[in-house]
Amino acid sequence: MQTVLIVLIVLAMLGTVVALVRGIIQFLKTSTEDLNSPGPNFSGERQNKMMRMRIAFQAAAVILVILLLALSGTRS
Repeated sequence: MQTVLIVLIVLAMLGTVVALVRGIIQFLKTSTEDLNSPGPNFSGERQNKMMRMRIAFQAAAVILVILLLALSGTRS
């Protein structure tokens, strides 16, 4: 069970890094035209989506670490 949790933690961490990098890339692609246009723009929406994904992956990783620590603490 602990091995499965460790694999899931690593996958959640990798997902966090991928979402972070994709969000940074999308941020760097933002043009002045995007910033000056009225209303929502594609770049801003994409950045927000990547931020939400990163937060979700981070939350999953934290929950999995807590679960791993709880399980390892009960076996001691």
